[in-house]
Amino acid sequence: MEQPEALLIAGPTASGKSALALALARRLGGAVINADSMQVYRELRVLTARPTPDEEGRAPHALYGVHPAASAASVAWWRAAALAEMAKARGAGLLPILCGGTGLYFRSLTVGLSEMPAIPDPVREEARGLLAEEGPAALHARLLAADPASAARLRPTDSQRLARAWEVWRATGRGIAAWQADGPATGPAPFAFRAILIDPPRDALRAAIGARWDAMLRAGAMEEVRALRALGLDPALPAMRAHGVPELSAVLDGRLSPEEAGGRATLAIGQYTKRQATWFRHQPLADPSRTHIINARIGGKAQFSESQMGRILSFMKMVG
Repeated sequence: MEQPEALLIAGPTASGKSALALALARRLGGAVINADSMQVYRELRVLTARPTPDEEGRAPHALYGVHPAASAASVAWWRAAALAEMAKARGAGLLPILCGGTGLYFRSLTVGLSEMPAIPDPVREEARGLLAEEGPAALHARLLAADPASAARLRPTDSQRLARAWEVWRATGRGIAAWQADGPATGPAPFAFRAILIDPPRDALRAAIGARWDAMLRAGAMEEVRALRALGLDPALPAMRAHGVPELSAVLDGRLSPEEAGGRATLAIGQYTKRQATWFRHQPLADPSRTHIINARIGGKAQFSESQMGRILSFMKMVG
């Protein structure tokens, strides 16, 4: 039985994915489904550059701002939600267009998810306690001694994944890397995937990141961080570590000037986009014959050249 089509649009932060997804949704009759791990949080519209209400009104959008910042959105949660939205789109005669920069989200669909054990609450609390008391670097050192294979795959600053790796090892005596090596438990989603990868030059991306940061400040990023802090959330939660939140929090506390915060935030975002680009270059989104790579940044206002859009539409019409 022939599988239904779905389109993946991936690339680093500020590469123009959302503009392209919206343009294609309008041209092809599609529904845009968020595949970005930060844009799922409802309290972070400005700092995550979510589509505006006007943009969301121009084509169906799903999974944007649907998860509370008070809890972590897991890959398994996103996969289940995305599959439901993809089925809903197909039922309405629309092309599912998954748009984002989170490689693990895409991989959960195209490859599947590894089976993971249930973690007892006391073990989970222990991991969070160590993270809060000792910090991520110390937890990384603990993990390196207990489970070097998993620790080698994680950065010492990656609090959420470090805590997850520690609790899996403590609960099972087996590292998360070993569990993942067993292979996917879910298998790939029942769709025929095409992919568009936006891979712009570094200088174009750096300029876009700087311009985006300035636009976020004008749009109320400081007020958004102030409101988020008022919730009194665990600082280890993903939403509290979103790009810009720690830096603007430091401004509110008087520890950084706005200029210093902007420099640190744009540097961190730039480093993150390098990791994103590396992931997408080495983790195929789809079969190469079903993947179109754009070596340029898509304009934020969807100002595509006719030749560029023509090539994209020709790719979408090709026989897979």
